[in-house]
Amino acid sequence: MSEKEENKVEVKKRNTIIYNALFLSLGVGLVIFLLNAPEETTVKLPKDEIHAKFMDLPKKEAEKSCEQCHSPEGESPLPEDHPPKYRCLFCHKRD
Repeated sequence: MSEKEENKVEVKKRNTIIYNALFLSLGVGLVIFLLNAPEETTVKLPKDEIHAKFMDLPKKEAEKSCEQCHSPEGESPLPEDHPPKYRCLFCHKRD
């Protein structure tokens, strides 16, 4: 093998080591970030008579009925600062 080819092999090995070190560092950083994430604080969908019919429906279908009770005029309106009201089951889990 010529000196030029040996040099290419060395550069390739060095680059591989650098890329592996970067990948490992990013992976460890991501794991640390996720382990330090706050616990889930969003209230789950209540397990009561009113919400029982929504437990087995597909999410999109169940969400169509939320505004009946949770609109500003409904019996249990959402606060003004509540996030978007059309994706209820994205945050409020059914389990």
